[in-house]
Amino acid sequence: TVKMELYPDQAPENVANIVNLANRGFYNGTKFHRVVKDFMIQAGTKDGDGSTGAKLSNLKDGGEDKEYGIKGEFVANGVNNKIKFEEGVVGRADYTQYSSDLKEESYNSGNSQFFIMTKENTGLNGLYTAIGRVTEGMDVVHKIEEIEVKAKDDEVKDSSSSTSEVSTPVNPPKVTSIRVETYGVDYGMPDTLTPFDYMSWMYKQYGLDAS
Repeated sequence: TVKMELYPDQAPENVANIVNLANRGFYNGTKFHRVVKDFMIQAGTKDGDGSTGAKLSNLKDGGEDKEYGIKGEFVANGVNNKIKFEEGVVGRADYTQYSSDLKEESYNSGNSQFFIMTKENTGLNGLYTAIGRVTEGMDVVHKIEEIEVKAKDDEVKDSSSSTSEVSTPVNPPKVTSIRVETYGVDYGMPDTLTPFDYMSWMYKQYGLDAS
């Protein structure tokens, strides 16, 4: 068991998103699909490999069957979120650092995925949305951090580098369930945005057609 506390005063849109997804059962049965020792462990995607996120239909009754984005609540995006990325801090995963030309799109590209820091990383401060902190169970987090990992089967190495990140668990740990105790407070629905299509953008960088 891992227990966390969330900070709606620092990241209200992202906390509202997590609360609604969690209490509607979205995270039940999902896996930790990315593990980087001395950095973080990441979960929150239904496909199990990190390529897709939640859909509006997962977030609310009557929602459309399409993905969405959530505003990045961090300093670089105009939000004075003061949480530092120390060990145990929970962050919202997005595509923030992929391109300086895509700040608006990538800064607001978060969805359902989240990560838990296993070691302090000051390079994330002000550039990613911190939403909470582990209060109990860091021993479990560190056990997940130690599992065997491999490169993705379909991973293409960057031509400028002879190495690529090895972060895919051989036997991904499964999330049994996540629930948020709100103590009767209604945090409402987050404002949702048009999602950033990262894959289409990547294809364009190489002159390819994503269709």
